[in-house]
Amino acid sequence: MGMTLFLVVVTTTVSVLAWMWPRLFDALIYWPPGVTRGQWWRLLSHGFIHADSTHLLFNMITLYFFGTVMELVLTPHIGQGGFILFYLSGLLMAILPTHLRHRHDTRFYSLGASGAVSAMLFAYILLRPWSLLFVFFVPVPAIVFAVLYVIYSFRAQRRGGDNINHSAHLWGGGWGVAFMLVLMALNGMEGVA
Repeated sequence: MGMTLFLVVVTTTVSVLAWMWPRLFDALIYWPPGVTRGQWWRLLSHGFIHADSTHLLFNMITLYFFGTVMELVLTPHIGQGGFILFYLSGLLMAILPTHLRHRHDTRFYSLGASGAVSAMLFAYILLRPWSLLFVFFVPVPAIVFAVLYVIYSFRAQRRGGDNINHSAHLWGGGWGVAFMLVLMALNGMEGVA
């Protein structure tokens, strides 16, 4: 089993178990005061639970399609363990700015793999900027999608009120690009996957 499929299976399993057992859900969700009180696992565990099946399905489909490509690109350079660490660091790097902003907010919660999935997606876009992504069955060059997605996320984050942590998408995507640029510089990798 590839590491991407492993991540999809683990995330799906944990999400389903958390829906069945609310106490598990509550223990894994990102909640700033919990982290402040020493529950550091929430900085990662939030990425393994999802609000509902649609949220889970969208993230896991995106992870599967882009993760499988990035796994082929990354594992020769950083190994399977490094690939998993890249994914987990995407979760962490995406939530840290949120934590700094909301660390005293007892009413703030966040969940889902979107930060790590955005890291994977934007790493892919950096390598294959002119590949076509099918957005609601419409072919869009990856680089155009990235620009539009960043603009949308910035505006949606400022507007707020939709219960989506758009900041995690932005920081996760930024982490994916930064990670790939460093790896490409260190390994002399070309910008093609």
